[in-house]
Amino acid sequence: MAALRAVLGCRGVSAPRRPPRQSRGAAGGLLQRLGRWFYEVDEVVAWGERLRRNRLRSRNAYCGFLRDTYGDNVAAAIFTLSFGGGVRFEGQEHWIRPESRWRPEVLRLRDVPVVAVDLSGSSLTYEGFDNLVLLSQLQHLDLSRCPHLDDWALGRLHVFGDTLRDLSVAHCPHVTERGLATLHHLRELRRLDVAGIQVLSPGLVQILLEEMLPKCHILGLDLGDSAGTGTTPPLESPA
Repeated sequence: MAALRAVLGCRGVSAPRRPPRQSRGAAGGLLQRLGRWFYEVDEVVAWGERLRRNRLRSRNAYCGFLRDTYGDNVAAAIFTLSFGGGVRFEGQEHWIRPESRWRPEVLRLRDVPVVAVDLSGSSLTYEGFDNLVLLSQLQHLDLSRCPHLDDWALGRLHVFGDTLRDLSVAHCPHVTERGLATLHHLRELRRLDVAGIQVLSPGLVQILLEEMLPKCHILGLDLGDSAGTGTTPPLESPA
């Protein structure tokens, strides 16, 4: 073969080359490109999930500076308003909402206890309760439609056992009968909305809740409630 190349080279004719393995090379290249593409897509998805978790953790971070500067009630109010929720201070008839000019009013009420918090539909997590558990006069709490609320988070409500009268955890997808069982600490509870909570035996859970909370009106588990019609009555305003 070397001799043939030398002779052909002397005559100005290029030596014959072995034809490329087109089919094998094309398939290999395609597989390589597909492998790289799937790897890159997987990396993008993982990065997006990490970013989402970090944002969720950041939003639920403890507002220590606000608490040290303005007190428990202002810190809880600002935390709630940052989620698009609403708060009501003792002696008020109206709710403070993010769309209002709320900052001067909240700071002016720094020595007035928060009695009502509306965090419905928010991204509140277990960690976010650090900003609420120090409220000493909380009577009304709406946690309905919170996608990250779970049984562990519900267990933190025991700190409101002497004050909370009105609670909604309706349509929270990660709350089960285990979380509802932790509500026996809420001795002053008068109204509990559990519409849309997925439990294995609604009748037994209804009996359990009525035994645990004999003074409380349970909504959402028996057929006579609004759960059968798909609507939930509004929470009552605390006295």
